[in-house]
Order: sequence, then structure tokens, then C-alpha cells
Amino acid sequence: MSNQIETEIDVTLTDRNRITALFRIILVVPVAIFVASFSSDFSSSGWSTAGLLVLPPLFALVIRGVYPSYALSLNESLLGLQTRVNAYALLLTDEYPSIEDNDVVSITFPEVNKGENLSRGLPLVKWFLAIPLYVVGIVYIAYALLLTLWGWFSILFTGTYPETCAEGVVGTIAYCNRVAGYAFVLVTDEYPTFSL
Repeated sequence: MSNQIETEIDVTLTDRNRITALFRIILVVPVAIFVASFSSDFSSSGWSTAGLLVLPPLFALVIRGVYPSYALSLNESLLGLQTRVNAYALLLTDEYPSIEDNDVVSITFPEVNKGENLSRGLPLVKWFLAIPLYVVGIVYIAYALLLTLWGWFSILFTGTYPETCAEGVVGTIAYCNRVAGYAFVLVTDEYPTFSL
């Protein structure tokens, strides 16, 4: 079993709601503002990246060799919320993203064991080591946006979401979550694969 963040999304392929798909970019705004509110207070001072706590776990791992349980719980919840919003915005589901856990999206963090199984020095350079992952991620994100556009037209005209589009978009979201788990959330020392 991989020591990475695992992402599962229950994609709705058939009987899609064409009206909500047509106006999805407008419908997602309220919950996107809610998600953005988590990062607006501290992002300028570096305390968070997209709402995720980065510096407290970094300092705790480097200085004490411990991953704070409160930071782990918050990061897992926020990454799950961001993934639910992404799944809705990218047309993978018609179910409006819940601010609580639901059955549509499942995020599973690797066993952190209070940080005892994590390196104390590696968190200082993980962000740098992940530069190739960011470059590949940009390509994957562009690919996912093209697939979403194709899926959007498919939903509007046929009421179905193509399975090949779903696989690419879900793979891209899972890839981004694995990179975040390695470089920012710091829950694993295992370098993520470049594959979707």
C-alpha cells in the first residue's frame, strides 16, 4: 500500500442535471468563498497555503519530531472540503459540496503516527524537491480543464459525463492531493509518482 494521500470520488456519469451544469461556475461561488475564507487571514504571513496549516507542522516536525494532531485533523478536513468543491466545480458530481464529510468524496491520509515515522529535516526541502511535480501538475491541470470543457458540452447536449473525462479529472485531483500531502501538508516522506 502506498504511503500517499488517497483520493476517491464517486463520479455521476449518467442522468446529469443540465441546468446546474450550465450555471456551475455561478453556483460554486458561495462555497468557493467559504473555502477561500480559511486562507485569507494568514496567507500573507505564510501560516497557510490554500487554508492548509503548513508552518506549525513544519516547525513541530523539525524541532520536536512530532506532527500536531490538531493540525493533522484540520488539514485532512480542509483538503477534503477543497476536494469536494473541486469535484463539484469540475462537473464530477451534481451534489452541491457539503461543508461536512460525505459519501461522494473520500480523502484518506497515510498513518502519520504523531510524526514518529517522518523525517525531521526533509520538511525543510520538500517544497523544493517537489518543483518537478509542480511543472507536471500544471500540465495535468490544463488537461483536466480541457476534459472538463468537453464534459460540460457532453452534459449539456447528452446529459451524460464521459467516463474518460472523469478518469482524467479525478486522476488530476488525486495527483494534486498527493503533491500537497508531500510538499505542504507533510504527511509523507514518500515522493509522489508522476502518473495520474
